[in-house]
Amino acid sequence: MTANGSGEGRGPLYRLYISRLRRRLTPQTVPHHVAMMIDGNRRWARQAGYPTVAEGHRAGAAKMREFLRWCDELGIRVVSLYLLSTDNLTKRDSRELADLIEIIAELADAISLEPEWRVQHVGRADLLPTDLARALRTAEERTAGHRGLHVNLAVGYGGRSEIVDAVRRIVAKHQERGGSLEELAAHLTPEQIGEHLYTGGQADPDLVIRTSGEQRLSDFLLWQSAHSEFYFVEALGPDLREVDFLRAIRDYASRDRRYGG
Repeated sequence: MTANGSGEGRGPLYRLYISRLRRRLTPQTVPHHVAMMIDGNRRWARQAGYPTVAEGHRAGAAKMREFLRWCDELGIRVVSLYLLSTDNLTKRDSRELADLIEIIAELADAISLEPEWRVQHVGRADLLPTDLARALRTAEERTAGHRGLHVNLAVGYGGRSEIVDAVRRIVAKHQERGGSLEELAAHLTPEQIGEHLYTGGQADPDLVIRTSGEQRLSDFLLWQSAHSEFYFVEALGPDLREVDFLRAIRDYASRDRRYGG
């Protein structure tokens, strides 16, 4: 499903429409876990005439804080944000990557200061620069006792690598108990792999949203999104509006989920 993110004003009629959309959503129809792939920050910065794309990433980060508030207000319990892939760590321009690392660290800190929100880093901390890994760890520790909106920050994340890491942990634990690989192969289950993912213990995302009109997963939550619903928004990341978000939730609520059937 694709939505057009351009053009509407934000006057009284816009707010009235927002209210109507909200009233039509019930706790039973709102997803428990939403995954967001914010895309189009660089295009946004270039179209706006900024000399570097860093301003696009900053605008995208500000939009993600706004997006989290929308989710919290609607009663969504878990949100996963795709902020930096393992591919980004090696393929982005060094200046852009340095700016992005700083922006993500600032975002993690800001989110961790929100009352009752809990932050969890999802990804490979050992691949990250020391300052960013420390910022993510601090955000986790600061919010460890919180019971509100659970925010997964996918940083230094790759879906294929996550599955490999999960299998490695399963094998290592099995060997520590003295089990053979033959025994493990005979009894390995999808549930075991799921428990050892970075998101182990969490419900899989009900809905995956991606901005900028792109319609691909880009190595994000490959295992977890096996039965997720998808919604693609034409708006570039920083231009995402609350009405786009609510339309995505309304569309999700109207679907007959088949879970692979």
